[in-house]
Amino acid sequence: MNHFLHTSRPIPKPWPTKKPSHRSPLLSLSLVALFASLLFFLSYYSLTPNSPSPISPFNKALISRFPQCTSSQAPFLGEKFLWYAPHSGFSNQVSEFKNAILMAGILNRTLIVPPVLDHHAVALGSCPKFRVSSPGEIRVAVWDHVVELLRTGRYVSMADIIDISSLVSSPIVQAIDFRVFASLWCGVKDFDCFHASNEQSSLFDSLKQCGSLLSVLNGKVDICTYAVGEDCRTTVWTYQNGDKDGVLDSFQPDEQLKKKKKISHIRRRRDVYKTLGPGSEAESAPLLAFGSLFTTPYRGSESYIDIHEAPRDQRIQSLIDKIAFLPFVPEIVSTGKEFAKKNIGAPFLCAQLRLLDGQFKNHWKVTFLGLKQKLESLRQGPHPIHIFVMTDLPEGNWTGSYLGELARDSHNFKLHLLREEDELVIETAKKVMAAGHGLRFGFVPEDFGMGGLKKHCPSEILPDVLLYIEESVCSCASLGFVGTAGSTIAKSVELMRKFGTCSKQSLTVS
Repeated sequence: MNHFLHTSRPIPKPWPTKKPSHRSPLLSLSLVALFASLLFFLSYYSLTPNSPSPISPFNKALISRFPQCTSSQAPFLGEKFLWYAPHSGFSNQVSEFKNAILMAGILNRTLIVPPVLDHHAVALGSCPKFRVSSPGEIRVAVWDHVVELLRTGRYVSMADIIDISSLVSSPIVQAIDFRVFASLWCGVKDFDCFHASNEQSSLFDSLKQCGSLLSVLNGKVDICTYAVGEDCRTTVWTYQNGDKDGVLDSFQPDEQLKKKKKISHIRRRRDVYKTLGPGSEAESAPLLAFGSLFTTPYRGSESYIDIHEAPRDQRIQSLIDKIAFLPFVPEIVSTGKEFAKKNIGAPFLCAQLRLLDGQFKNHWKVTFLGLKQKLESLRQGPHPIHIFVMTDLPEGNWTGSYLGELARDSHNFKLHLLREEDELVIETAKKVMAAGHGLRFGFVPEDFGMGGLKKHCPSEILPDVLLYIEESVCSCASLGFVGTAGSTIAKSVELMRKFGTCSKQSLTVS
């Protein structure tokens, strides 16, 4: 234990009597010279508009350990990449993934495809309340969490779950798996698989330190990285919308919020291409690092990204149309269809009931009321109504709720569920990992030896694919869909149904 925690430490002596000082004139002159030099140094960097930001001693040490980060020594010389920091639940992560694809397309950069993060492992905060983690803070948190996913064998690429094959097959979007990028960028090539063995501990330490180099910067170019410092408190990104670059956004913090939280932020609408594209300070950096890319409509504006069309750029307009809906990979979609056809085997209603998480735990009555009204409209014959239920409320807690009533009334209703331990779910997880879609695309040097990672390095722990299968089943519900108001999962299902993920033919008993 540290000595300063001991209760028996010696009592400090009284302050000594101050003795008259006998300073040397030479020492005084030295201090003056040192102060003048420091003042000149600070003035130089503050008054020189186009000078690169000074490199801190901490970053100098890291750069010396990771020389691959310098553009002149990069193993992918000439490539330019875009990284961002996803967060929150899966549906929010998919939304950010779409925005990242759009930003990479506009800025002509290769997108670094992230993994699926644990539910709410990293949180942003509230943009409307101007209370969010800074871009630098969230980049560090995400990088560290990704390394933890690798260390514990739980890494699953977003491209293992979301099908982006139609995007990367076109010249509009270029992508690289995070594992491949991090291995090359951080110079960690001496491995066959990422795992938590003692031999690999130094590898994860190196990745974490490399992440510090990529993440701690905020709005500065440092050798090879431009870290975007703008967030939803200050900026709404646009693209060719006709507005003058830098105009005030319609949504600003009100006077009460400014006084209460001492907020001085001003939100401006900025063209992302003009700010971070050709001719900008960011353009020369091989790596462009955003923080969060989450956005949502709010009070007549968008919280962070307001790019819904690009009529003057057909390439980007085509990309916007393509990312409007990104389906799950075939292994997941086919399982949803199979369950609907073989296990339910009849026309059915899907009920998505979010009852425990966040604000939803206080709105049970409203959530159940919508389902009750829908079921009353469907009761026309003597046969029971088939209902596929996806909910976060455990079956053991259904007693006393409307779900409990439905389960008991087997004469009028037949409920269908999927569980994590179901063989169908487990086999789908195995198929997803065996397919390895995340490592099938993008830039991988022939001599880098990533083949071992592709062939022999499946996730040591099967991914949780239950939610994705449930959404796919709901897309096949021919009697309709009842979702929880305000739930991003409900919006995802509605989008799948709109784009006809499942067969449009009604499912009937064979």
